[in-house]
Amino acid sequence: MENKEYNLIVVGGGAAGLMAAGMAAQRGLNVVLLEKMEKTGRKVRTSGKGRCNVTNTKPMEEFLSKIQCNAEFFRPSFMQFTNNSLMRFLERRGVKLVVEHGDRVFPKSGKAWDIAQALVDWCREEGVDVICEAKVEDIVTVNNKVLGVMYRNSRGFVRKIEAPNVILCTGGASYPATGSTGDGYMLAHKLGHSIVEIRPSLVPLESNYPEVRYMAGLLLKNINLTLLVDGERVTEEFGEMSFSKRGLEGAVILRVSRKAVDALIEGKTVEISLDLKHAMTREEVVRRIQREIEEQPDTITIGELIRKIVPRELVVPMAKLIDVNARKPVGEFDEAAVERFADLLKDFRIPVSDYRPFEEAVVTAGGVDVNEIYPETLESKLVKGLYFAGELMDLDANTGGYNLQIAFSTGHLAAQLRKQK
Repeated sequence: MENKEYNLIVVGGGAAGLMAAGMAAQRGLNVVLLEKMEKTGRKVRTSGKGRCNVTNTKPMEEFLSKIQCNAEFFRPSFMQFTNNSLMRFLERRGVKLVVEHGDRVFPKSGKAWDIAQALVDWCREEGVDVICEAKVEDIVTVNNKVLGVMYRNSRGFVRKIEAPNVILCTGGASYPATGSTGDGYMLAHKLGHSIVEIRPSLVPLESNYPEVRYMAGLLLKNINLTLLVDGERVTEEFGEMSFSKRGLEGAVILRVSRKAVDALIEGKTVEISLDLKHAMTREEVVRRIQREIEEQPDTITIGELIRKIVPRELVVPMAKLIDVNARKPVGEFDEAAVERFADLLKDFRIPVSDYRPFEEAVVTAGGVDVNEIYPETLESKLVKGLYFAGELMDLDANTGGYNLQIAFSTGHLAAQLRKQK
């Protein structure tokens, strides 16, 4: 393969790389894909807890609103290869799809493996040469034009492959066990590209709130979560979250995590506020508590009363915050305590002290500065013949299938190899 004449070298065999390689080969180009792991598509195979939330069916403008930054940069990629285009592509490749809650799209089989295998088989059918255990160490250029790449093979030998075009699809720094260890940032930086500070996104958060230890294992559904930064309300999300010994997890936590992480890096105070009775007004909550008190015999304790309104794991934290003794009889739960309890149910504050590492992040925020990439072609503005696709760029989105669509759409556009005039 090393002596073969190639039109394109794709670096990285994830979602973006497989799409780029297959699409370019389908157009009749000689393509080689270099993957540093022992097989391609590792992150795809494990995404969505093994189910692979491949995209989301929301219309274009609503879809773009879920992109955390640089949505307008992504627009040309999405317009050329939309969520509907991706779904048709996968269906033609024999992968049946289903649309679930939140317009999220999954393989009907429930197996992420089917998505990855369909892409791998497609690349093979189109004639893509795949070299695994090939770690790219340098992109060779002359006069700011791509000439090829240098890579280290499985035996440790350095080899060179020549081609006038390279698409970098090495992913971010999240889930490094799948091969996303940030190699692409180094390669891009060596060629003069700026790297926007990378940090975890869609990542669990940590809290130094002592009472969190009582809440480990608790799953809260249908709660409204507000993220507060320096006391100001920044964003709201509705859904479910959970508590673990490590902190705060679940869908709503992941969706606010990017803003939380950025605020923590800036040294700001971060809290989450939980409305545990979203369907009720504060007045209705007060009446509910009073009714429970009236209907209970004096023999029950305050802790037992609280348990009738919130999950068991919240009883101790709630009692402490209300400033009552959970072992005392319910008759000692006075009107002032009722008011404090109602306030707590509608605004349960938990401080956020830190965030989990890249190993637990779904995606990476930051990356190659998109101001140095042409959005219409994804070609570098600094090096001719160098293209970018996927998570390597400063382009990430909310949870719900949006990030994989970014990978597929940008991979598809980069594969056109359109030269910027």
